[in-house]
Formats: sequence, structure tokens, C-alpha cells
Amino acid sequence: MSDRVLYEQDGPIVTITLNDPAMRNPISERETVDAIVGALERLNQDRTARVAILTGAGTAFSSGGDLRAMKKNFEERAKQPALTTQYYKFGIQRIPLAFEKLDVPIIAAVNGPAIGAGLDLACMCDMRVAGESARFAESFVKVGIVPGDGGAWLLPRVVGYSKACEMAFTGDMLNAQEALAAGLVSRVVPDAELLDAAKALASRIAVNPPYAVRMAKRLLIEGRHSRLDTLLELSASLQALAHATGDHREAVNAFLEKRKPDFKGD
Repeated sequence: MSDRVLYEQDGPIVTITLNDPAMRNPISERETVDAIVGALERLNQDRTARVAILTGAGTAFSSGGDLRAMKKNFEERAKQPALTTQYYKFGIQRIPLAFEKLDVPIIAAVNGPAIGAGLDLACMCDMRVAGESARFAESFVKVGIVPGDGGAWLLPRVVGYSKACEMAFTGDMLNAQEALAAGLVSRVVPDAELLDAAKALASRIAVNPPYAVRMAKRLLIEGRHSRLDTLLELSASLQALAHATGDHREAVNAFLEKRKPDFKGD
């Protein structure tokens, strides 16, 4: 895996860190896209991983696109727009698709600015916790482009249509407290406490039966665009699997015996 993305595991909790602090962790270039997708695929296949945290090295979560790279490609993209379509389709658009396949719950620990595609990356996560220095902007309009990474699908589902329109049409920056008020993040903590707060939340998730957590996440993902009857059918099927697990039996027995459960992930 590229050193642009670090993958560290501590028991059931995995921490994925965007690791290009000098450039403020941009995510648009192919090597970084490959590294993020690779980390998510590794996470999804690891049955010992129960929850993950995504954060950025240095003072930024992610600056999104690399404006220097955009400038280098002005003429080529103007002459051959079809190449730009391919650049997005086989580049950064692979990231939201990888998140859509991810069954492990993932928390964005937003440690600084999350700008443009960086904001959308945070929205790809299931939960967001922000440090006090975090800043958020759906800023594509400020550089004359549109959200090419799925932001127009992601952001309204996090903050609602009206607020998403306001953010996308103005490109204005939200501070951490404004993000909290908009429902973009669920909690704001002092910067020095951010990772501890994210790990505390991760630990509360990790104590639960891992298969049940993964299946619950899959239902929530599918519920964003399924009809009720379709989701109920899927719910019944996953419930049949859940009832057959050893962890289900352990949970019920532990409750009735008034003891702490010991979940094995089976």
C-alpha cells in the first residue's frame, strides 16, 4: 500500500490516515485514489476489524482536489473533455463506490479543513466527529467546477437538500460549530481530544456482535434508496442469518444470565 495512506490496527479498531500533510492530504490523484480504495477493500475483507476511523495527517483532513494538477491540465482538458470524464470515472469516483461496498462502520475524525472532495470524503463515512479547528466547504463552485465525486448525492443525505444547496451554490465555509448545527457532524471536541473521542465512539461500536453491526450498516445503506417492501425483504433475509449466529445466542444468554457477553464474530 502507498505511504500516502496509512493503515493501522489496534485490536478491532482500524485507523486509516491520509498521509500527505505537506499538500494538505489531497485525494484526487490516481496513486492516492488507489491507496484509499485498497485500504477500504482490505478493511472490508478483515473479519477481525469491527470499526474504522478515517483521519488526516498534519493540520488538515483533506484539501480535496489538487489545484496545481488542475492547472497543469487546463489545455488538455479543454481540447479533450472526454478524457476528463474517464479521469473521474476511473479515478476519484472509485472512492464513493468503495465506501458503498464497505460493511465495516467508519468514523471520520475531521482534524482540520475538509474542503471540496475532502468534505465529500467525510460524508462518505457513516459518522463524523470534528475537532474545533475543523472547517467544511462544498467549494467546487469557487473554482468553477461541480462536485465530480458524488457530492451532489452525498451532501443532501447528510445535511438535507436546502442546506446542501446553500453550501454548493455559495461555496461558503462552515466552522465546526456551524457544521454541528447543520447535522454535518455529531460532535465537536478540542483538537487534542479528537482521536480519543473517535476511538471512544469506535469502542462503543466494537463491543457489539460484528456480524450484526455489519448487517445493520448494510440495511441503512440500502435504505437510502430502496422501497420499503424491498428493504423489508432484505431485512428478513439478514435477520434469518443473524438469528443463526453464535453471537446472537451469546447475547441472549448473557442478558438472561446477567453477565457481560463474549462475542466471537461467529
